[in-house]
Amino acid sequence: MDKRFWICGLLVSIAALLLDFLVHGVLLQGDYDALVARGLMRAPADAQHYMPYMLAAHLLIGYGLTWLYRQGVDRSRPNLGQGLRFGAAIAAIATIPGYLIYYAVQPLPPELVHKQLLFGTLATLLLGLLLAWLQPGRRTL
Repeated sequence: MDKRFWICGLLVSIAALLLDFLVHGVLLQGDYDALVARGLMRAPADAQHYMPYMLAAHLLIGYGLTWLYRQGVDRSRPNLGQGLRFGAAIAAIATIPGYLIYYAVQPLPPELVHKQLLFGTLATLLLGLLLAWLQPGRRTL
């Protein structure tokens, strides 16, 4: 792993954390507040104690996505299309199934799950575009 990999992985980790804050901490906050009252989600004060797990998860997301993208990049194809295809593939194997599984095992409102699916997929597509722009397989910074 070269310096470019480590820099790209860190940038994607930060972007994933920021996108998740936007989606879950801003856009879906009202939906989650109702679930806190029902005991299905942690209250914000309690959730702060779990921040190290959130940071670790986003580091794994950033470096995992960077590694995967770097393995499959085709330098002969346009970057934008590759980034969108990569984001769509990750959404299809991780984001969408994850929310569907949560819905199957947890009594979440269907409206919330639809929003999670939409916003989560958009965030994953944006991460794919970021990776295409960063080009983690390129040799020079």
